[in-house]
Amino acid sequence: MTLLRTQLGTTLRGHRLQQRRTLRDVSGAARVSLGYLSEVERGQKEASSELLASICDALDVELADLLAQVSDDLRSGSPRREVTPLVPATPAEQPAPAAEPALALVGAPRRRRDPVSLAA
Repeated sequence: MTLLRTQLGTTLRGHRLQQRRTLRDVSGAARVSLGYLSEVERGQKEASSELLASICDALDVELADLLAQVSDDLRSGSPRREVTPLVPATPAEQPAPAAEPALALVGAPRRRRDPVSLAA
């Protein structure tokens, strides 16, 4: 029998890999530690509904769609369906590298705070 947390993790990882995104990228966007996200994907940690919603938001996946997919996979009896990302067949078909530096992908943009005046 496949555990719910295992199938949830497998499905989340599948969505992340299909988007060719790293754990670091998604963890930053979801505002969850990289290690915890990794444990969720491997089915080692139970994710709260708030955490699942945050991860789904980072992956641009509806929480209801994720849960429906997990439900279908559990109902069909497919124990652990790994989703592999689509890789172009030839190097000419591969997408061009991003113009931004790799460090720009780490974490979410910081919000600029306005200075606070302590004068009354």
